Amino acid sequence: MGFASVSYKSLITLVIVFCLAATGWAAAWPALGPDGGDVRSLSYDPQKPDHLYLGTATGTIYFSKDDGRSWERFAHLGVGDDYVLDHIVVNPQNSKVIYVGAWSVENQTTGELFRSGDGGKTWASLPGMKGKSVRALAMSASNPNVLVAGALDGVYRTLDGGDTWQRISPASDMQIKNIESIAIDPKDPNVVYAGTWHLAWKTANAGAAWEHINKGMIEDSDVFSIIVDSSNPSVVFASACSGIYRSEDSGELFHKIQGIPFSARRTRVLKQDPGNPAIIYAGTTEGLWKTTDSGREWRHVSSSEIVVNDVLVDPRNSQRVLLATDRGGVLVSDDGGQTLAASNHGYSHRYVTSLVADQSDPNTLYAGVVNDREWGGVFVSHDNGQHWLQESSGLGGRDIFTLQQGVNGTLIAGTNQGIFLLERGASEWRPSKSVVIESVSMHTVRRGRKRIQVERKTVRHTVLTARVDDIKVTPRGWLAATSAGLFLSTNDGRSWNGGPVLGKQDLIAVAASGNLEVTATRISLLISSDRGSTWGQATLPAFLTIRDLAITPEGQILVAAREGAYRSSDAGASWQHLLNGLPDKNISSIMYDEAGKRLLATSTVTGVVFESQNGGSSWQRGPDAGYPLRRVAVMNRRLVAATPFDGVVLQPASQMESAAVEQGASN
Repeated sequence: MGFASVSYKSLITLVIVFCLAATGWAAAWPALGPDGGDVRSLSYDPQKPDHLYLGTATGTIYFSKDDGRSWERFAHLGVGDDYVLDHIVVNPQNSKVIYVGAWSVENQTTGELFRSGDGGKTWASLPGMKGKSVRALAMSASNPNVLVAGALDGVYRTLDGGDTWQRISPASDMQIKNIESIAIDPKDPNVVYAGTWHLAWKTANAGAAWEHINKGMIEDSDVFSIIVDSSNPSVVFASACSGIYRSEDSGELFHKIQGIPFSARRTRVLKQDPGNPAIIYAGTTEGLWKTTDSGREWRHVSSSEIVVNDVLVDPRNSQRVLLATDRGGVLVSDDGGQTLAASNHGYSHRYVTSLVADQSDPNTLYAGVVNDREWGGVFVSHDNGQHWLQESSGLGGRDIFTLQQGVNGTLIAGTNQGIFLLERGASEWRPSKSVVIESVSMHTVRRGRKRIQVERKTVRHTVLTARVDDIKVTPRGWLAATSAGLFLSTNDGRSWNGGPVLGKQDLIAVAASGNLEVTATRISLLISSDRGSTWGQATLPAFLTIRDLAITPEGQILVAAREGAYRSSDAGASWQHLLNGLPDKNISSIMYDEAGKRLLATSTVTGVVFESQNGGSSWQRGPDAGYPLRRVAVMNRRLVAATPFDGVVLQPASQMESAAVEQGASN
């Protein structure tokens, strides 16, 4: 086969792109969950169908060796977290050969095609596809050395397992581009179908000529998926934004299939049952649909709330169907799609924004997530993150931007729409939105023969429904930084008062210590030295993009920003850029660890937790989590961190023991 005769250039590339799974992830802290999240693609090993692969939108592949019942991190492709892995293809004759197509969500015109020849231990970026935004990938059923890739700039084909590639669509053609789907005739690898952002195309001679197969399709249809019937290649199905189409003459004429409503017609994937060609699944933005008669009639077999990105049918048992979904992770059915259950043990792709270690139970941890609607909200673990329960009843699918815990044990959640409370022992969150606005005006009244000035207080009630980015529990009450200003509750959330500070409303962070209070927008910092009675605006270094705030017990103000970390020891009059051991930019959080009497800082570009025991004057590199970090907390004297994409990660106990030994030796 072509892969056996790898060129010298390919070998060099293979060494350069040595698999991050074998190096970068080896020392990573264990990911605890919460389980679930977005899944882009699913695939299986044809020789061992219980071995499954899962592709994410952040360049990571997960692996299951028990038919999707549990997952483990397998490999990471690319240098960042921006690669969407929509297609994983395994060679049926040699399952150690795996191909993965990738495109960048940050720069959608670029991407790569990766190949492994040793079952995923090492990966190479194939030179012929370097820089291509690969949106579709298919392998010929009759010859696994023949693969066709669809990219934004056209259709590419290899005859030698990926060593060399040839563009088979005309380079100057302005229509055969923006390829979204690819299918190869199972009996003739020269017959290729390509779905674009504007209808579909076909070549019967490996690209020598192309035919616009649009008869019967509504114009301006994005073709998301194309499949060719494995038993009768003249039958072709295509899904588009205008519906699902069926052709019985190899694409010459399509007929629109009835039965799927307009709202569910964004069908990302069509998948045929390998054991029964008459059964076809349609994964849509409004759930899973199924036909048992080759598309004549369709049934809705799942909730409309499920967004399906991919469908995998077990080749040994067609009743077992796995779905790759947004937010819900992997959903599994053992009755042909009639019932579905989550199967995400070991797979966490959550955007965790906040962590709270319970103040009275050292084994309990709370996590807040965003972008998960009914699948997200707040999660709780009572066993140090080993198992999680969703605790979101009453939140209405809101995003959680910040979590805190009151002295009385009440959980306080800042969401994209207001503040919610969960009292200890309660099962449902309730809104905390009552705002009391008091105003004082002077009026003249007659007292006998005299006219005197008296104060008149006016109380107005309103509700707080703003975005809440940060909450701090302080001795004088709860402070909330919101898109409507800064608010204070002195009665455990029963009511709030506040508003804009110096005319600024869009506040994203707040910190307090003693009489000193600080709040911030993305680009400005406001300081009060008298517990919020009066405020002044600090003169910051130019062009700071603020992400987090902290105050030490000594009154030093620290700012985490995209441009680095800054400190003021004089209530904001002057600022120092902290560089002694700390990265000079991309600081995601700074916190003061009261128990450890230290500052902790994290970065979005490294997994290292940085520590300072002298108020930020100097910093030491602490443990490396192996993931970019949003923020860090302390639970049972161990560090626990929130990641942008991989949920919650926990410092291993072995690192704690090593650190204790090193500290003892240094003493």
